[in-house]
Amino acid sequence: MEHVVKTVGAPTGAAHPAAVPEPAVRSGRHANSTLVVLFLSLGGLAFAVLQSLVAPALPIIAQDLHSSTGDISWVLTAYLLSASVLTPILGRLGDMVGKRKMMLVVLVLLAAGTLLAALSTTLPVLVAARALQGAAGAIMPLSIGIVRDELPREKVSVTVGLLSAIFGIGAGLGIVLAGPIVEHLSWEWLFWFPLMLIGVALLGVLFGVPESPVRTPGRLDVLGAAILSVSLVSLLLAISKGREWGWDQTKTVTLLAVGVVALIAFVLVELRVREPLINMRLLAIRGVWATNLVGLAFGFAMFGTFLLIPMLLELPAATGYGFGKTVSQAGLFLMPTTLMMLVFGPLSGLLDRRYGPKLPLFLGATLVTAAYALPAAVHDELWQLVVSGLLTGAGMGLAFAAMSNAIIESVPATHTGEATSVNSIVRTIGGSIGTAVVAAVIAGHTTPRGLPTDQAFTSGFWVCAGVAVLAVVASLILPSARRRRAESVAAGVADLPAEPVELHPHLGRRDAAGHAQVG
Repeated sequence: MEHVVKTVGAPTGAAHPAAVPEPAVRSGRHANSTLVVLFLSLGGLAFAVLQSLVAPALPIIAQDLHSSTGDISWVLTAYLLSASVLTPILGRLGDMVGKRKMMLVVLVLLAAGTLLAALSTTLPVLVAARALQGAAGAIMPLSIGIVRDELPREKVSVTVGLLSAIFGIGAGLGIVLAGPIVEHLSWEWLFWFPLMLIGVALLGVLFGVPESPVRTPGRLDVLGAAILSVSLVSLLLAISKGREWGWDQTKTVTLLAVGVVALIAFVLVELRVREPLINMRLLAIRGVWATNLVGLAFGFAMFGTFLLIPMLLELPAATGYGFGKTVSQAGLFLMPTTLMMLVFGPLSGLLDRRYGPKLPLFLGATLVTAAYALPAAVHDELWQLVVSGLLTGAGMGLAFAAMSNAIIESVPATHTGEATSVNSIVRTIGGSIGTAVVAAVIAGHTTPRGLPTDQAFTSGFWVCAGVAVLAVVASLILPSARRRRAESVAAGVADLPAEPVELHPHLGRRDAAGHAQVG
């Protein structure tokens, strides 16, 4: 018997075709929610660990590869640039050709880059490997899209909370595990261990995750992708290398100017093309731009924890304010932060289910503000840093999950990938700015021996607390659930009906946001 799939018209003034096809019939496989979440979590964990695992080991890697401090920093920069450029492209392709297909592509690229990094014997090869790994930045938006499409609606917010927490936990675990791995094995094992996780995740997605029926057919906006790539590379390169090159140097200023001009050109192009890489009308929704503003602030503040606290712990006790810990010992002090993320990520999903994302986002931003205000005021005892870490983990667990859920609830299912990709990029940019600003604060307060002064940490923590206050304000701007839906319709992007649409019997039903409904 031939099955007919209904289509629905877009509202007047919509930026999409007049008829938006509903999901095609599944291949007959039925998703096991537990396995889907497990395999996506493993892929996300591997990527997040690789994001931070290398940073503490850079001096050892530089020594082994006979590289200078400036050259070895490209190991981080290449990863950052690749993730920023490819995340929106791969996220958009996921919306177009299938999220599972693109997830498999991304995991293969991550595995190839990780294997190449483990086998690297020269810096150029390692940098190329890290660029391949950076392509996996799309894992987060693709995972969220798969969860939205495959899981019952009542499970989506909590699962997104768990996935968001896993990404935060992975970043923390990378810093915690780097010291012991390098001390007892070798830096190559920084890549061998994650490669095992990637292998399991790849097989799991291949055999345990069905392809999503929610698609947005069309063509990739190649011109927009090229302009956005130029903008992001220019901006992030200038931000990440500005302190090393000099902020007033010609190449730094030129890159910043090119990045800004290209970004303006990108917006103008996207407003005019028929099938944009990123729909600017999505970004105009208050629930989206307010969430992205929170993401920018949290990306900035998060790196305060990863830079300031380990550095303070590792400074010699003879300074009078350092604690004389080893790299491994300092990493252990971040364990409470990662554990709190694991607890508060799913809790954020529960709060979202009942109250919407605004409350957990506000609570998360408030906790992070307190987390930096405490050590800014006093940091002469270890317990103060531990409490700061606990508050940071709780706040980021709440906020990261709430950001993803706020994006999901603000845009139609067919645009989940591109919208969440933008949020990922914004957080990356925030992290780059945070790293540069905190490093500049530290560089501006050093002893004759080149060690950071006590004032450097006080100022750094206050800067992060101030940025976190901006996240509190932005979270209050977030609209209520009812207003969020109204603004989505007004922006011309709510291309699904308010009532559930009947699909093929095996597909069940989907609501206005594209969530699978049971029964």
